[in-house]
Amino acid sequence: MNKTEQIASCINHNDKFKNLKCIRNDEKFPLRPLRLRVKYNMNLQNEISNLKHNALQNKKAYQKITQQLKKLKPYDVDELFQTQHEQVFAEIDCLQCANCCKTTPALVTNEDINRIAKHLQLSSKEFITKYVIKDDDGDTILHKTPCTFLGNDNKCTIYEVRPFACKDYPHTNRKKMNQILDLTVKNTEICPAVVRIFENIEDTLT
Repeated sequence: MNKTEQIASCINHNDKFKNLKCIRNDEKFPLRPLRLRVKYNMNLQNEISNLKHNALQNKKAYQKITQQLKKLKPYDVDELFQTQHEQVFAEIDCLQCANCCKTTPALVTNEDINRIAKHLQLSSKEFITKYVIKDDDGDTILHKTPCTFLGNDNKCTIYEVRPFACKDYPHTNRKKMNQILDLTVKNTEICPAVVRIFENIEDTLT
C-alpha cells in the first residue's frame, strides 16, 4: 500500500480522523514540521503580524501539501479539512483576531445586499451607494477595510445578516475543498486558523 492509499484507508475506516495517528506515528512517515512553523504558544497578535511573511516563506511547502491533497479522493480531502477546521476553531477565538474583517473587503451578492439593506432600513439602492463598490476584477465588495460594520470589540454589528462570504470564511469546512486549494493557500496570508489547519494537515500527510 502506497502512502496515498494508506491515508485514504485511514480516512475511510475512522470516524472524523480519530485514528489519524495510525499514519502520523508510522515509522515510515515520521512527522516533519512545516518550514518556519508558527508556534502555537505565540501570542495571537504576533501570529497575525507574521502571516504574510510566513506565507511567503512557506509557499513551496504549501504547494507540496496541495499536490499531496490532489492525489486524494475529493471526499477524503473534505473530511480532512473538516476535522482540522473543528479542531483549530476550538483553539482560536475569532474575536481576538478579526484580521479578515480588518484587511479583506467582503464579497457581496445581490441577496446579501437586499438582506443587509432591509436590516438597516435602507433601500438596496441606498445601501449600494453608501457601502458597495466594484473591485479591479469587477467583483462587488463592501467599500472599505477595516469593514464599516466591524465594531471596536471586533464584533460584527450586522452579524445576523452578514454577507455569506463572511459567514463561510475561511471556507475550510465546505464541500469540494479540492476545488479551492489555491484560494485556501492564499488565505494563509490572512487567517491564522488556516495556517494551523495546513500545519495539522502537513503532519497528517508526512
